[in-house]
Amino acid sequence: MIKNIRSQILVLVKSRKINIFLLFLLMSFLILIFTKLSKNYTNTLAFKIEKINVPEENVILKNSDSVVNVTLKTHGFKWLNYYLNKPKITIDFSKDVEVSNSVFTCDKPVITFITNRSISNQVELINISPSSLKFNFDVNLVKKVPVILKTDIAFTQGFDISDEFKLEPDSIKVIGPHSLASQFKYIETELVSLNDVKSDIQSVVKLILPDEGIKLSNETVALNAVVEKFTEGVVKVPITILNIPEGLLLKYFPKEVNVTFYTSLSNFNKVKAKDFKVVCDYSKLAEKQSFLLPEIRNKSEFAKTVKLNQQHIEFIILE
Repeated sequence: MIKNIRSQILVLVKSRKINIFLLFLLMSFLILIFTKLSKNYTNTLAFKIEKINVPEENVILKNSDSVVNVTLKTHGFKWLNYYLNKPKITIDFSKDVEVSNSVFTCDKPVITFITNRSISNQVELINISPSSLKFNFDVNLVKKVPVILKTDIAFTQGFDISDEFKLEPDSIKVIGPHSLASQFKYIETELVSLNDVKSDIQSVVKLILPDEGIKLSNETVALNAVVEKFTEGVVKVPITILNIPEGLLLKYFPKEVNVTFYTSLSNFNKVKAKDFKVVCDYSKLAEKQSFLLPEIRNKSEFAKTVKLNQQHIEFIILE
């Protein structure tokens, strides 16, 4: 019993010694780090260039300068901050640059002034490279193109949109160098994916943004659609035969066909048989073909989709 107590005490003492050792080791490490960070170091960093107030009629091309290599001297704490937060300088194109031969130029004195403004008093600026910044630009082409909606929408059974999807705006301006902007015929939206839809659609849809160098007058469009309960109906429509050769007597059957239409409940009673026209074109008759093919030429403006229930019209030629 006494031996067990003695062994437990020894373990505790040993454990405490280890904890004290680890504590001193940690303190020594922190002191070392603090000492290192307190010293001054000279190093070169790439400052990213942020461009503001670029004239709307111009676009900066990709082959322009995008960073400034800045050599600084400061203590380790500042260097740690620079590594954690990437530095940048801001070039204001309304006052910091000069223009000549399709190039904006920012000279070294201006770069030095801007860089000094972006660093603190505890940082010494040693050198800047390159000695001047050059931003190649081109005159923008402004081209209006339609917006194409991409959808994957599944409606609840018996529901559909009563009209077309409406985009606002339905066309936008593409702005960029003539060589790039002239290639655009349209701009697509991101895919709108909806399931089990049975109420009106109101959404803001993002556009698929083009590569750098092209700007859009809008980055989003508003999507609206009225969703209603839909049903099917049937109307009987007389058949009209077109292009019968002169002097030819034709007898055909049936004289009228059923046309099935799909429409919203609110418009169901507005769909009339007189709004439809079904024709058979005799001139399209193939050799030795014994039937005519009906087709719908006109349909009611309130019918979303229509189909014929009769595919062949039998006929005979009377002598």
